[in-house]
Amino acid sequence: MTASANPQAKPSILITGAAGALAQQVIARLRESCNLVAVDARIQVDLGDDIPSYCIDFNKRRFEDLFRRYQFDSVIHMGRIRSSQLSRMRRYNANVLGTQKLLDLSHKYGIRRVVVLSTYHVYGAMAYNPSLIDESAPLKSAGLSADLIDSVELENLASIYLWRYPNLNISVLRPCNIVGPSVRNTMGKLLASPLAPVMAGFSPMMQFIHIDDMADAIVLASNKPTRGIFNVAPNDWVAYQRALELCGCIRIPIPSIPPVLPRVILRTLGMERFPAYLMDFFKYPVVIDGRAFEKEFGFTPKRPLKEIFRYYRDNKKRL
Repeated sequence: MTASANPQAKPSILITGAAGALAQQVIARLRESCNLVAVDARIQVDLGDDIPSYCIDFNKRRFEDLFRRYQFDSVIHMGRIRSSQLSRMRRYNANVLGTQKLLDLSHKYGIRRVVVLSTYHVYGAMAYNPSLIDESAPLKSAGLSADLIDSVELENLASIYLWRYPNLNISVLRPCNIVGPSVRNTMGKLLASPLAPVMAGFSPMMQFIHIDDMADAIVLASNKPTRGIFNVAPNDWVAYQRALELCGCIRIPIPSIPPVLPRVILRTLGMERFPAYLMDFFKYPVVIDGRAFEKEFGFTPKRPLKEIFRYYRDNKKRL
């Protein structure tokens, strides 16, 4: 008997991307109230005796065995692999084909709630972006960078399944820059570094959300089966160079043209560099409107920018 059939039973939830810092925070919030199963396509994570953990390629047959064995009520999909982690083809297979397999199995086995973690990068960084981007804006990244195509295709897949199979109750979350302790993404590394590059002449407005707040947002979304696509971001923002200053970083101006020059300079200096596919995000603003998510799920971020930046200022070290 599944949790949906027995109101007194704990709900059974599949969490993908279990090795990530954000997934670890979500697991910590849900482990007492839910029966969790953790999966990661890269490594197996030890989460204690109470949470089964697997390292499985979503496209392999034994991934379906988990759905048969544990009879999941819902899925929290945080298994999107970043550009720096695998080759382009392996990343595409994991992010796009793997997500399609996950959604097919969710439909086949009667899952009633699916939360998919995406990224604000799908909007693309352009000089003529509107000052506040809502969920209806076109996803321009696929036309700007091959490295973001799989992120856009993952979203397109989720959107197709959202409308084709309403019983899945799919929500797609597009967060702004997730930062804070244990976060090892590009932005987290830059804020933590003593020296941080900036594009000479550019300081785009940016948004930051603390990892604890983002974990809270995912848990809220998992508990309320509202279908749709939602930006997740606080209602404040700050210029990138000002953020570095508040984090205690020494800013190193780098010429932005020709496009290959900043990569050559940063490699020569041995500094943490911008991934090529994210270069424009450090030139042009991408400020997203998170009010729809706040209203629908009653979400209010608890960690202000000054707390986020204080952490990086007080824990400055070379990564």
